[in-house]
Amino acid sequence: MSPPCEAPAVRRSLRGHEVLFLAVLLLAGLIPGRPAAEAPIPGGVTVEAAVAEEVVAEPVAVEEAMGAPVPEADGEALPTEDAPVDPVPPEAEADGTTAPIPEDALAEPITEVSAADLYARVLRIESSVQAYDYRAPWNAGRFGTGNGTGFVIGPNRILTNAHVVSNSRRLILRMHDDPGIYPARVLYIAHDSDLAMLELEDPAPIADLPPLELGDVPSLESEVRVIGYPVGGTRLSVTRGVVSRIDYSVYGHTGIDQRLVVQIDAAINPGNSGGPVLQGHRVVGVAFQALRQADNTGYVIPTPVIRRFLADIEDGAYDGSVDLAITTFNVFNPAQRSALGMPDARLGVYVSRVLPGGSACGVLEAGDILLEIDGHAVLADGRVELDGQMVNLAGAVERRLSGETVRVRFLRDGEEREAAFELTSFAPIRLFAAEYETRPAYAVFGGLLFQPASRNLIQAYQLQRLELMKTLEDYLPEAHYLEQEEIVVLTQVLPDPVNADLSGVDGLVVERINGQPVRRMADLKTLLFEPLEAGQLPPFTVIECRGARRPLVFESARIPDAQQRIRAQYGIARDYVLSTDAEGEW
Repeated sequence: MSPPCEAPAVRRSLRGHEVLFLAVLLLAGLIPGRPAAEAPIPGGVTVEAAVAEEVVAEPVAVEEAMGAPVPEADGEALPTEDAPVDPVPPEAEADGTTAPIPEDALAEPITEVSAADLYARVLRIESSVQAYDYRAPWNAGRFGTGNGTGFVIGPNRILTNAHVVSNSRRLILRMHDDPGIYPARVLYIAHDSDLAMLELEDPAPIADLPPLELGDVPSLESEVRVIGYPVGGTRLSVTRGVVSRIDYSVYGHTGIDQRLVVQIDAAINPGNSGGPVLQGHRVVGVAFQALRQADNTGYVIPTPVIRRFLADIEDGAYDGSVDLAITTFNVFNPAQRSALGMPDARLGVYVSRVLPGGSACGVLEAGDILLEIDGHAVLADGRVELDGQMVNLAGAVERRLSGETVRVRFLRDGEEREAAFELTSFAPIRLFAAEYETRPAYAVFGGLLFQPASRNLIQAYQLQRLELMKTLEDYLPEAHYLEQEEIVVLTQVLPDPVNADLSGVDGLVVERINGQPVRRMADLKTLLFEPLEAGQLPPFTVIECRGARRPLVFESARIPDAQQRIRAQYGIARDYVLSTDAEGEW
């Protein structure tokens, strides 16, 4: 049966979304047969990104401009003292909520300043970070240090990159030509936009500093300055370059989120991340990543993305980006366009899928021809002109906030229609994004380690089982997320006499335990650990996995003693910590 919001007639004829997420897995080096580029960025991104059926996006290898390569999604890549990792402070709430920004927080900045006054507003950020260990999730992980840059954007408000402070446990800030050390904390963090807002614990050192003013998107061939604290020294550094490209590309921090980017030929080195990029005395962007395969090719988060982040946190919480939750198919063939009733050869894209639970569900349908969004014409190649820039369809709503309304004009069965719907985020897509600030969930039963599938997990283990790859590929297109909240994976076997006969089971997707379906990690508690603690396990515990030729069978009477041995041998304090189990929270 077809899931809601999808027309059966086109469900198998257009496989654009399958190609999209196969591209995610291929470009991330997670499917055999194609080597991963160094720190790859997958072509598949937000759900609404339009991908033609026959086209797979090219990988773009990037390096986040901190003191380390793009952090591995497993959280294990640690920087040296000169080279930071991704880090979020314990003070920050898990849902991103905190005190709202005061009304005067983004006070009117001055426009004419001396170089010394300008440099005073650019701060060096030093972080102590904790990188979680997905291969031994019961451990505390490993610790490291790193540095980046931030700048004053309001009274006791410092803007920087999310990857500069992700997973941080301690933050200190230093000022230009100032020997002081100033503790700071994270107020808001937006991983999808790679931006974060900090404040000093004691605001006095920057109380008299006017904020830097935000400017517009710089024009091609215009000159910019990059100010920050890159590796190679401890003092402030200034480089200059020219704007060489304005594009819409993937942000390396999460690996799936697409935003507007500005490419410049100024050096953006490790440690520059979070620093201001200026024209005159106005900030036109935030330095955040660089291309590894080329010299002096850096990338900047432009001011429309920054302004959207600032608008989102005005209510005291970061709600995250919105998503159309549709996939589209670009149709260029004249005969095909005529058959589909598409009028203008330059306008309109075919809606190949509307994902259940997404913003457009119940309004758009598979088979519609999308002509216009919020008054902006949708070109035949899926692009939209916005503020003088050509962006893809996702860019048309990229700057909108959750709860806002978008209007669309479309063709259905040859009839032109208009409709409006509320924009929301689309949580299932986050399965494919790198995670931060979240300690990995796990469960150990009979020496089998179970963990929920995530980008971090797959990269930590380099899992390549075709059954798992197929499950991930179908998770969104087939709307499996409606019934399967998490994909539970058997990641490894901790050797013990109770599992001596098991081999070759790493990377299997768990489907059933004792005949009952497994749809989330919490089911393991219900099906395994509660009966174990109550002495009510059946004589044999049977675990069925997708693609396995036979089930895994344990003699239940041997499990209690095995659990004790395994905990002692491997230093495991608890049998399970489940993401939805309040008692199991770290």
